[in-house]
Amino acid sequence: MEQRGETSFNKTESEEAATKKSVECLNGSNNAEINKIILMRALVEKQDPSSKDVDDYMIRRFLRARDLDIEKASAMFLKYLKWKRTFVPTGSISASEIATDLEQKKVFSQGTDKAGRPIMLAFAGRHFPRKGGLEEFKRFVVFSIDKLCSRMPEGQEKFSVIGDLEGWGYTNSDIRGYLGALTILQDYHPERLGKLFIVHVPYIFMAVWKVVYPFIDDNTKKKIVFVENKKLKSTLLEDIDESQLPEIYGGKLPLVPIQDS
Repeated sequence: MEQRGETSFNKTESEEAATKKSVECLNGSNNAEINKIILMRALVEKQDPSSKDVDDYMIRRFLRARDLDIEKASAMFLKYLKWKRTFVPTGSISASEIATDLEQKKVFSQGTDKAGRPIMLAFAGRHFPRKGGLEEFKRFVVFSIDKLCSRMPEGQEKFSVIGDLEGWGYTNSDIRGYLGALTILQDYHPERLGKLFIVHVPYIFMAVWKVVYPFIDDNTKKKIVFVENKKLKSTLLEDIDESQLPEIYGGKLPLVPIQDS
């Protein structure tokens, strides 16, 4: 399959050499992965010239999300480009587009974990789906992810999330919103989530979790940790230094609204 694609990539020798040199600078990639990145880039650039605007790290994230299968990763990536042109036509989401969700003061961002990943804190009990609607919420998710990515230090590609369900009830339940956010994370921002801690989980939430769980891919499932209340601080401290932990969990940092991070 890859050989057929390789013969159809009409790049000059000098272009191929320049591409290979830039890809070889990627940290954490072996020769086999580097070659697949080169092949995938040539394939997607042929089908959508705007692919030239993305860096090799993004190409690699899509490849890794599809277990280095060039054909599947390319289809996933091209779908992402199409989605972004329609859903985020200006390239970014403005605060004015998500005013209702911002007013709920439900997402904050501050500090980094021990792996250098920016941390986001989301309060599910402050989410009221009837007030903003599904489309605004999905834009809010994109806005939040973009904010997190803008805080990443050089060489970092992932973020961590603390999902706090304290006070969550059926008025906060939003299965369509959860599935929409999951699609945005898994299909359009693959390999961005480093870890998700779910804390203060009420028993009634598990009914909703059973509905959402089948839609979570295996790679994402491995990154989700349900934290017991009695082990909350100790569990978080395994991945987050006390100096970077939010004050509400016994750390040192105050909460910073996502729009101000």
